[in-house]
Amino acid sequence: MNKYETVFILTPVLSDDQMKETVEKFKKVLTDNGGNIENEENWGLRKLAYPIENKNTGFYTLIEFEGEPTIVGKLETAFRRDEKVIRFLTFRLDKYAAEYAIKRRAVRKAKQEERAAQEAAAEAAPAAVVEEAPAVVEAPVAEANEETKE
Repeated sequence: MNKYETVFILTPVLSDDQMKETVEKFKKVLTDNGGNIENEENWGLRKLAYPIENKNTGFYTLIEFEGEPTIVGKLETAFRRDEKVIRFLTFRLDKYAAEYAIKRRAVRKAKQEERAAQEAAAEAAPAAVVEEAPAVVEAPVAEANEETKE
């Protein structure tokens, strides 16, 4: 079994639900034909390098999968039949590219975990700052009142 990576661009006029349904449809094509999906990344709505079918943006999706060589033809046929797909590219990963993909996923996961930890800390930090703020504000006010009385 070979490792493959496919990136496809969906038309920007789709709603989020329609986009997710279309991605699930292509994942089902892979799994029904004996493929094993290793990773899926939704890159979201991005600007195209050049207009395609009078569209300047599109929903990008990357799927890494493992399967027999015949699965690529079936997947690309499904891409060609679906009018929601603007462009697609599928290629086989050699051993170096597969190792790089694993490292890239690990780095991406670490960044997501770090970002989640920072967001959790940021949510806890404003509550502590709000509690301390009145004490800091009251001290200068009290000193100012004493100066005006003299």
